[in-house]
Amino acid sequence: QVQLVESGGGLVQAGGSLRLSCAASGRTFRNYAMGWFRQAPGKGREFVAVHRWSRDITYVANYADSLRGRFTISRDIAKNTVYLQMNSLKPEDTAVYFCGSREGVLTDYSISSYYDYWGQGTQVTVSS
Repeated sequence: QVQLVESGGGLVQAGGSLRLSCAASGRTFRNYAMGWFRQAPGKGREFVAVHRWSRDITYVANYADSLRGRFTISRDIAKNTVYLQMNSLKPEDTAVYFCGSREGVLTDYSISSYYDYWGQGTQVTVSS
């Protein structure tokens, strides 16, 4: 059974940093796309970043345009874990952050419905 467990959320002041973790279990996620999405109250699930397996048999990282430069996604293959380093946090980054995964090559990575597995989410609150 596939499980994704997010951790690392919390309360931080504007300008601060947090590192989120998504620990995957149930199988080897080496060739899975691992994405981060977020959902603020009253809003839909928004793409943040993805670390995915490409057709060139390499890993590629993609980011939401508005977040590139502040957020960094990385993967520890041995630990089956994906990280999201978030720097220079702003109050508008406040949301529940979810980790999603899908096996194989994923081109429409910014669309949440293409992910097969999801974690329960971790709350990130940025105070002004």
